[in-house]
Amino acid sequence: YIWPLGRVWLLLFAATAVFAVMPWLPPKFRRGAKREFHLRVHPDNRSIALRPGETILEAGLRAGIGLPFECRNGACGKCKCTLLHGSVDYGDYQAGALGDAEKAQGTALMCCAIPRSDLEIEYAAGNATANVQTYIGRVHGMERLSDEVMRLLVSLPAGERLQFVAGQYINILLADGQRRAFSFANPPQQDEFIELHIRLIAGGRFTTHVFDHMKVGDDLRFEGPLGSFFLRDSDRPIIFVAGATGFAPIKSIVEDAFHRGLRRTMLLYWGARRPGDLYMMELAQRWQQEHDNFKFVPVLSESRPEDQWRGRSGLVHVAIVGDFPDLKGYEIYVCGSAKMVDSAFPAFLEQGLSEEYCFSDAFLPSSS
Repeated sequence: YIWPLGRVWLLLFAATAVFAVMPWLPPKFRRGAKREFHLRVHPDNRSIALRPGETILEAGLRAGIGLPFECRNGACGKCKCTLLHGSVDYGDYQAGALGDAEKAQGTALMCCAIPRSDLEIEYAAGNATANVQTYIGRVHGMERLSDEVMRLLVSLPAGERLQFVAGQYINILLADGQRRAFSFANPPQQDEFIELHIRLIAGGRFTTHVFDHMKVGDDLRFEGPLGSFFLRDSDRPIIFVAGATGFAPIKSIVEDAFHRGLRRTMLLYWGARRPGDLYMMELAQRWQQEHDNFKFVPVLSESRPEDQWRGRSGLVHVAIVGDFPDLKGYEIYVCGSAKMVDSAFPAFLEQGLSEEYCFSDAFLPSSS
């Protein structure tokens, strides 16, 4: 009788220890382990159940609430809400999308925030993307710009044109409803075709299809235009920072600026690993030759002796910091991987750049 009783006490002690430790565990270990929470949404005045580990945005869209969103990865800031009651795990997001001051005031990104309690939130109605138009385009042309980058030209049915702002993007819609975001690489004035730069991602579902199976004449379903990564009106000199295929929206913005006759000073720092990754370097060099207000600086992070690279080396944002000890008075547009943007933003702010003049478009490659 003593041994079974001892086992009962041991089990009770273990259970007590687990519940005592749970609140102190990191969020990633607590997700899915908590009870189901409830969410009250304003101005809809709706109450919905939040599943364990589910973001506010996922729960709201599942319930048919037209919450505002675009990127769904914490980069654009379109899905901001105000926490009226309760607490959340803020999740992983880009520093430029949600500032510390905003968090202190109770702001969260619905696409990243996971509840730690029952919640009550409020969001700005009228900003949802529910009315974004869906198109069925056709692959008009395919050109391999490098071993890992494909240039797609997509046409719409005869007579149709898609109006967009330079720097915006579209979402390619896959058969199961998943989305893959790609920026316009052409300026708005050249709207006969939509130009996309597709980088091959190892194991990437859509990008592998583009390189291995897609052919001219295939249909391509997409929605857009989306995004707020566009050139602001001001007199400040501009520094563009592109990482890999982050060159695509920069190309759209720069060519649009040339077309409109903008005389603002423009500098483009394009960072890549190897020379082949600067897949349109000749075009950027031509811009520099033809426009006295434009300068191009390529930067390689993994050049090898056989590359015979004579240009700048290292991380692209480090090159900018070295060239500009004081960034006060500048306007910076950064487009590249989330890791690159996360590294660049703090460095630029330390050099005197005002947060309100630093704009980003970060992407997270999907392999699913």
